Amino acid sequence: MDIKLVNIGFGNMVSANRVVAIVSPESAPIKRIIQEGRQRGMVIDATYGRKTRAVIIADSGHVVLSAVQPETVAHRVAMKEADVDGRD
Repeated sequence: MDIKLVNIGFGNMVSANRVVAIVSPESAPIKRIIQEGRQRGMVIDATYGRKTRAVIIADSGHVVLSAVQPETVAHRVAMKEADVDGRD
């Protein structure tokens, strides 16, 4: 199994294989997920002090905050999958 890393902004990477969801932080349920993740120590803030625009939820329960739009992150994940499919 290859590790596919996806840029989530400012040189930060996440494993595309571990991503469960990429969502906007605006809704109350997502804000609750972030708050609960902070309490458990499972939040990784990769925004560098900027506004959180995407919340990436991993299969490990980690919550990654990114300053890049969710659509951009999803597009990068899709491009990584297309690159792998094209090589096989």
